[in-house]
Amino acid sequence: MDLGDLIKLENVIPVLRTKGKKQLLHELSVRAAPGAGVAQQSIFEMLLQREGLGSTGIGRGVAIPHARLPGLDRIFCLFARLEEPIDFDASDREAVDLVFLLLAPEMAGADHLKALARISRLLREPATIEKLRSSKKKASLYSILTEPMASSAA
Repeated sequence: MDLGDLIKLENVIPVLRTKGKKQLLHELSVRAAPGAGVAQQSIFEMLLQREGLGSTGIGRGVAIPHARLPGLDRIFCLFARLEEPIDFDASDREAVDLVFLLLAPEMAGADHLKALARISRLLREPATIEKLRSSKKKASLYSILTEPMASSAA
């Protein structure tokens, strides 16, 4: 699964201003609703519910808020680069400035997990994280996100 299959150029936000985690989740919900075809309030509530189970801040300034939603017919992704890092209750306690929103249909099961794994692999690479932090243009960010991953020999 390539990120190019999951994210569209219009769902890349090069600079997002937000003051905290809850405001960020609200803003992501507002921006995702039209493309996902699901009510903003439903997205927001499911993201808050998921964060209540434990932070989706994965470390090194990266968060992957995600949720399964009734009424969604396909996986939807959105990437945002925050203007200023915010506290996200990440396990390493580092403030978050790179956010990848992942929404999946309620019954997506394996596809949801594959998408999360693909995003996690991409964002585990220090060089990729640095490129995302230093790029300020939508097209550049999209190019970095959708670059095919080098396959590793097993």
